[in-house]
Amino acid sequence: MAHTHAISVGRSSRNVALRRARLLNRVSLGWNAVEAFVAVGAGVIAGSVSLVAFGFDSVIEVSASVILAWRLRQERRGVCMSDSDQRATKAIALSFFALAAYVVIDGSGDLVGRHHPDASAVGLGLALLSLLVMPWLANAKRRLAPALGSTAIVADANQTSLCAILSGVVVIGVGANTLLGWWFMDPLAAIAVGVIAAREGLNTWRAESLEDTCCA
Repeated sequence: MAHTHAISVGRSSRNVALRRARLLNRVSLGWNAVEAFVAVGAGVIAGSVSLVAFGFDSVIEVSASVILAWRLRQERRGVCMSDSDQRATKAIALSFFALAAYVVIDGSGDLVGRHHPDASAVGLGLALLSLLVMPWLANAKRRLAPALGSTAIVADANQTSLCAILSGVVVIGVGANTLLGWWFMDPLAAIAVGVIAAREGLNTWRAESLEDTCCA
């Protein structure tokens, strides 16, 4: 009886974690969809490669949220999630590499070509707001990963943490250009975004699997 009760409690805790993970995933999906639209729009208007890169990172975060939603839906099958989790994690890692390749190439081109972006108060405000929201969201996601034994949730949380870091980088780059007229800070910020994304992609690709709690 005690063993049966322990299994019941374990399943109950997993179901609670699963519901929370799905809720956070929806919040992340909605936030990043809006963030992508605003950042890319502001970046195109201002000619800011760092803002466009920030927006593209949000697009990738949307794709990561969709991938994670697929991973969470696999729970309905009632079997071990190890294979599904690893496929989801690898897909998220590839999204990091795609972002890195784009922004490093584009940022380098703007730096060499001495492209001067316009000031963007909207972009600066968005980056500041993201800097406040993303750390909380990343920590909330990361706390759920052990309960579900999900490396994919860790990867998604890392993607959200990366967004917070990128927000800080964009604040510096766009802020320096907007407030001080230092145009070169914008492409340098974009290149920094690319380097950070590449490193995070490599870490995600190499991530070791957590214990799959549905198999325990």
